[in-house]
Amino acid sequence: MDDRLSQDFPVDWEEDHYVSRREFFKFMTLASGGLAAGSVALAAWSRLPRERRSFERALIAETQDIAVGGSLQFSYPRPGDLCILMQPAEGNFVAYSRRCTHLSCPVEYQPDQHRLYCPCHNGAFAVSDGHVLQGPPQRPLPRVEIEVADGKIFATGVAAS
Repeated sequence: MDDRLSQDFPVDWEEDHYVSRREFFKFMTLASGGLAAGSVALAAWSRLPRERRSFERALIAETQDIAVGGSLQFSYPRPGDLCILMQPAEGNFVAYSRRCTHLSCPVEYQPDQHRLYCPCHNGAFAVSDGHVLQGPPQRPLPRVEIEVADGKIFATGVAAS
């Protein structure tokens, strides 16, 4: 009966574990197509509008605590999220994330040059709106939305960069 089985199903067992060129290219085509379709789907999903995240209102400082041309470091919305509050002109308060959008190095306020400077890779951002002035960063700094009321400065949210 063993001879009959080998006649009905002639398989060269020694070469059975080898993959033919046609099978290999069929697999590679299907795998590449699946990866391409997944990439397109992920790109489309990232472009969908998202609902705005809500943040709790948090007291940062009082207006008298920060001088014109001065800055104050704080954490918002979580304790590990480094931010910086500045008063570049009288009564004008702005706040940004301190993490450079290039490699997350902490930025420093340079009031004489009206910029936030990243010493790691010589990047710089405008104090007015956080846009990139120089260096490798491609995206602006995330802006911390603030509200000034009764001599107190509150963080109310974070605008995406």
